[in-house]
Amino acid sequence: MINNFNELIASAQSIAISGHIRPDGDCVGSCLAVYNYIATYYPACDVHVYLDPIPNIFKFLKNADKIEDIHTLAEDKVFDLYIALDCSEGGRLGDAFNYFQKAKHTICIDHHFTNGGFAEHSYIIPDDSSTCELVFNQFGRDKITKDIAECLYLGIVHDTGVFQYSCTTEATMVAAGFLMSKGIDYPKICTDTYFAKTMIQNRMLGKALLSCKTFLDGKVIAAVITKEDMAEYGAESKHLEGIVQQLRDTTGVEVAVFLYELEDGDFKGSTRASGDVDLTVITGAYGGGGHKKAAGFSVNTNEPWKVIDNIVSMVEEQLKELGLY
Repeated sequence: MINNFNELIASAQSIAISGHIRPDGDCVGSCLAVYNYIATYYPACDVHVYLDPIPNIFKFLKNADKIEDIHTLAEDKVFDLYIALDCSEGGRLGDAFNYFQKAKHTICIDHHFTNGGFAEHSYIIPDDSSTCELVFNQFGRDKITKDIAECLYLGIVHDTGVFQYSCTTEATMVAAGFLMSKGIDYPKICTDTYFAKTMIQNRMLGKALLSCKTFLDGKVIAAVITKEDMAEYGAESKHLEGIVQQLRDTTGVEVAVFLYELEDGDFKGSTRASGDVDLTVITGAYGGGGHKKAAGFSVNTNEPWKVIDNIVSMVEEQLKELGLY
């Protein structure tokens, strides 16, 4: 907990909030939960939230329309307080990191194992399911409105895979139960933001499944989507959410790897584990990170399958150490 959290907010005339680049549900949910908290209880504060464009499925959240582009700010702008959420290191804030560094005071709330603490005040608990669960604990129940509850529930749902992942604990379920009691439409949040898929998403999933390969007697599964694949179906990176989880759910799979090509030619990699393989060790070799069972990275390559071959070798080494191969 950050014991002086409310004091820092109360003493600040200007506050900025940011999360990691290419924001997911936990990032968007935690950022908007904090924005709504400040707007509700500290209305005199000049508060702003800066994020990359968010998926349309998250735009129902209260004040999602208040999200701003960091590039509209003057370069010499200095905030009294800058709050980073769901971000493991400063560089993951993208261009917002420049303003974070210049701020008079900084806060980071995060649950990534690789976060070594880059803010003046930090609340980092790697064992918690999500940054939204940490924000829930930071606020206290008496301060959570229905609008804030929607944001927090969405983030918890997305980072737990609707309570399927091993990061889900009794405390997670207690928090989710309380948020449900605030009158949110929790079935709709799960269905519309996690399970529902557009036709483009279904086609990209189909493309990935048809072209995927298995390794190590089916213990590793991998797929690659190129810019050409995405152009064929008119897809964007936001249409690739959920593919790596679907790969991981294949019977017998210990590790799933999914690479897709970005506009600049680099590849974004996502990995998921169903067992005890530590993915932070593997993604760390490429400058990435995340959680033991869910981690990501980016790599500059024109041979993505060679990258996968290298990852398979690292997985094989761990499986042998675990006595699983």
